[in-house]
Amino acid sequence: MLEAGKTFVIEAQVTENDTAKVFGSGELEVLATPKMIALMEEASYKCVAAGLDEGSSTVGTYMGAKHLAATPVGMKIKVESTLTEVDGRRLVFSVKAYDECGLIGEGDHERFVIFAEKFVAKTYAKLNK
Repeated sequence: MLEAGKTFVIEAQVTENDTAKVFGSGELEVLATPKMIALMEEASYKCVAAGLDEGSSTVGTYMGAKHLAATPVGMKIKVESTLTEVDGRRLVFSVKAYDECGLIGEGDHERFVIFAEKFVAKTYAKLNK
């Protein structure tokens, strides 16, 4: 059973492949906002994955995030996701990202618990319409 308060942390080092220049979200060789957001989503789904019923998964439905500071290639980052609300199948997370100098990003993320097989079948049924 999922309960508010559970936290999951991901640590990584910013590489050249993580930059705004590579992601196409800017020209600079600093951590790309889309990469920061992807890590926030990853931390959130991993936060609850072990507590899900077999055959279930989660999908992201909302991300509201601020990227507050630039992080250069080579610096370590830490992304933390805390489950703050469980409302049936709806899960709400508080997400924060830090580099070695402090807070670089924060926001709220929402995911829904789905039954993976049914979800994938419904999604791919669109191809036959």
